[in-house]
Amino acid sequence: MKEFRDRVAVVSGAANGIGRALAERCCAEGMKVALADSDMSALQRTERELSEQGATVLAVPTDVSKLGDVEALARTTLSAFGAVHLLCNNAGVNAGGTTWESSHADWEFVLGVNLWGVIHGIRVFLPILLEQQTPAYIVNTASLMGLLTGPYAAAYKATKHAVVALSEVLHSDLAERGSQVKVSVLCPAFVNTGIFDPDRNARRGPEGAPAEVSNLLPADRVHQQRLYQMAAAAMAPAAVADQVFAAIRDEQFYVLTHPLFDSWIRARMENIIHHRNPGSG
Repeated sequence: MKEFRDRVAVVSGAANGIGRALAERCCAEGMKVALADSDMSALQRTERELSEQGATVLAVPTDVSKLGDVEALARTTLSAFGAVHLLCNNAGVNAGGTTWESSHADWEFVLGVNLWGVIHGIRVFLPILLEQQTPAYIVNTASLMGLLTGPYAAAYKATKHAVVALSEVLHSDLAERGSQVKVSVLCPAFVNTGIFDPDRNARRGPEGAPAEVSNLLPADRVHQQRLYQMAAAAMAPAAVADQVFAAIRDEQFYVLTHPLFDSWIRARMENIIHHRNPGSG
């Protein structure tokens, strides 16, 4: 996909962080953008600010964990813009904790957004992209933690590994059919977003108010504070968006934002190849 002007993009998680940066870059490229997010106030603010800059955008409140919401997003986008050319399955949440100490609700919440959100996006939008018979693109946001492991945030890491695998299979499926639809998987490391913000990651009740979340153990709080500090000094979301659009133009599948961590990925792969335990070497 080389041409973007007057094309149509759908971006989930578009109200904050990487999603907002992707939406802004789409607008800068002259695209029409459907902005999807479950954070109503931030979504409305994003729509207003981008519209004031002259962009053609449409805010669509969407909980990507719900199939009906994603189907409604597709219908609304097609009704407003008539087509879809770029899908960014970007919405993501985080819940810390070990594998056994994370609550059932935490697991359901993270799996619902991070994994089912991507599955719903692909199953709803890919038939539309294929039927158009024009160049189109899907970008699935995973994480560096979709390529590595380690302690803490079991649910988050499990979903991100699943998104990487899902994207690889999708890439192979489309290539086997000679499709004009291409795929990239975005694996950012530390980016200055709100992904670790407990308010942003709170499950929402029927009236939109935060529902109860599991309490963090003292060790979890220390780990969470370290994440806050690293994220605050991290890469700007706009820089990630630049890398994503370069990857789309080059049809580059893996988008790894921080080469610094390539050696960590290599070490994990070598542990697997040499049958070593995780964390060895």
